[in-house]
Amino acid sequence: MERVAPVIGQSTAFLDALERASRAASLDRPVLVIGERGTGKELVAERLHRLSGRWSQPLVIMNCAALPETLIEAELFGHEAGAFTGASKARAGRFEEADGGTLFLDELGTLSMAAQDRLLRAVEYGEITRIGSSRPLRVDVRIVAATNEHLPDRVLKGTFRADLLDRLSFEVVTLPPLRARSGDILVLADHFGRRMAAELGRDRWPGFGPEAIEMLENHRWPGNVRELRNAVERAVYRWERDGPVDMIQIDPFDSPWRPASSGGFTAAPEAAEGEPAPVVAAPSEPPIEGDFRTRVSTYERRLLTRAMAEHRYNQRATAEALGLTYDQLRHALRKHGLLSG
Repeated sequence: MERVAPVIGQSTAFLDALERASRAASLDRPVLVIGERGTGKELVAERLHRLSGRWSQPLVIMNCAALPETLIEAELFGHEAGAFTGASKARAGRFEEADGGTLFLDELGTLSMAAQDRLLRAVEYGEITRIGSSRPLRVDVRIVAATNEHLPDRVLKGTFRADLLDRLSFEVVTLPPLRARSGDILVLADHFGRRMAAELGRDRWPGFGPEAIEMLENHRWPGNVRELRNAVERAVYRWERDGPVDMIQIDPFDSPWRPASSGGFTAAPEAAEGEPAPVVAAPSEPPIEGDFRTRVSTYERRLLTRAMAEHRYNQRATAEALGLTYDQLRHALRKHGLLSG
């Protein structure tokens, strides 16, 4: 793998995580990278490899969740000809490919217990055995592993080996989610916007308008940097006017004709001339009926319920997203019987 991707960010939380990874890079020890989806775990693995003494040797990447359980061990450790149905010839595994370099195991928590047993021996003794062979092979591989799970909990449940976790967690680098990286959202958005404008052959990058900036800063970005990149690149691609980009569709599936849960399509009904448009609920919710006060109250309750769920029932985050003070949100929740306790 020869690509070198930029690592962008200026927030203290992000720079602290990078500093920890950089300090561990020179040590020939395993590193465990923890983070939500889209936080850049693979970029940190690349950084660990490039700053290590193994930088000129292979960096081999394997997504443990991308293969069925029956093939993971063969992919990791290789196999001999005839070892199983379809194994017509011998094949080296990822450990052999990474000999002298770094092996990055993404989605580590999806490994089966059998694969964990074999991985432990490889990490502990530097030996692997191809499937169908009885002759062990010596390999010199540094392991960098990543997961979005809390592996100590998996150990307590008996689904992850405690001794393997002990061996892999010499250093643990936990990446902050984008919502905790103060100031980084606009820095990253500007980078992705400039790159997309150049890809489209545009002469200059006009930046973002105030409405777009407000949307970027107020969204919680559950998909983190990956979600932000997609939203920005989509907005730049669709923007065909002069001046700053000022329209961003964060959810690409948001449409009045998106499929309802029943499989049909839902579109907003047209009002007759001179009549007000009817109130339309989300496709998965029943229509709002009743007089004006009842409709407003029902809509407000649904809005509060959805917003609380989207922000994992964090009241301060919900208040910020809705443009309310904490006390105003508490009053609204209490009014609609949504305040527990």
